[in-house]
Amino acid sequence: MGPSDFILHSSLCICLAFSGLTYIATQCMLPSMIDKELVAASTEPLILSLLDRGESYGYELIQEVKQLSGDKIRWTDGMLYPVLHRMEDNGWIKSRWVEMENGRKRKYYSIKKDVQSALMAKRAQGTLISGVLGGLWKEQNV
Repeated sequence: MGPSDFILHSSLCICLAFSGLTYIATQCMLPSMIDKELVAASTEPLILSLLDRGESYGYELIQEVKQLSGDKIRWTDGMLYPVLHRMEDNGWIKSRWVEMENGRKRKYYSIKKDVQSALMAKRAQGTLISGVLGGLWKEQNV
């Protein structure tokens, strides 16, 4: 083990800090869910990044974000579809209806080719924020 190690168990985090020749164990709770303000601020970049991989439909986007976040981000239909509609109105994404084998229709969304600059800007913003926070938090853990 290193000077500061974390043992994760469920939502409980045991922090082991090396002090001389002994380890001091403390407990801290990990967030079970991410603040909704942070989720709201990250929704468009997440959608653009997911659709950059290929077209998808709403429920599939919800499940993918849930899986990628380790079940920490849980989008709902009521949150996602207004964002998708706004992004479509803004010209960032497009949609098409596809009739499934069972006769039901599903709306697929895809990123527009000319929106790559918007996606690049969102990625740069996210990378900058993540880097600044990571650097600040690393300094505080020293």
